[in-house]
Amino acid sequence: MTTATHAPNTTAPHAPNRPNMVSVGTMVWLSSELMFFAALFAMYFSLRAAAPELWANETAKLNVPFALVNTLILVSSSFSCQLGVFRAEEFKPRRSGGLFSFKEWGMIEWFILTFILGSIFVSVQAFEYVTLVHEGVALNSNSYASAFYMTTGFHGIHVTGGLIAFLLIIGRAMLAKKFGHFEATGSIVVSYYWHFVDVVWVALFAIIYFLK
Repeated sequence: MTTATHAPNTTAPHAPNRPNMVSVGTMVWLSSELMFFAALFAMYFSLRAAAPELWANETAKLNVPFALVNTLILVSSSFSCQLGVFRAEEFKPRRSGGLFSFKEWGMIEWFILTFILGSIFVSVQAFEYVTLVHEGVALNSNSYASAFYMTTGFHGIHVTGGLIAFLLIIGRAMLAKKFGHFEATGSIVVSYYWHFVDVVWVALFAIIYFLK
């Protein structure tokens, strides 16, 4: 008499679907940056509440249409950045068609366009600073000027840091023998940062130029 033993129907366990640690680390870091800008917003509102007449007089010197155009430039760079990310996810670093065949552009071309738009934004902001200084709104003029330059200035520094990151990503893609997951992850992480500074600027623009 024989007895048959059935082994349990086991399958090999699947590896856990863990998130990319670089992306997680970037999100945590951006959360700290969000708290930093929240502190700047709190400072701005506190100073404005203490000197409403000063704010009314000084905000009249702001060129809102000029700043609006500059804001649209920065927002448009977020779209070009995301198109570059789509190409990076397809592992397409370079264009496969003519220079003006935008549908055939790769990540490098879209990131170069993003860099140009971001550089224009920083340059226009610097021009605005010069204009305001000539109108008597310097960093040490009063509490409004200090709040204005600290909030917009720190944002400008963050934008400049993003531009440097784009140059590094573009350079690494050009030097890579094979564009793979490592290069694509770097592109995605930089896009997180760039979208973050864009959203922060939209909030800054609304508060500083419209909530007078």
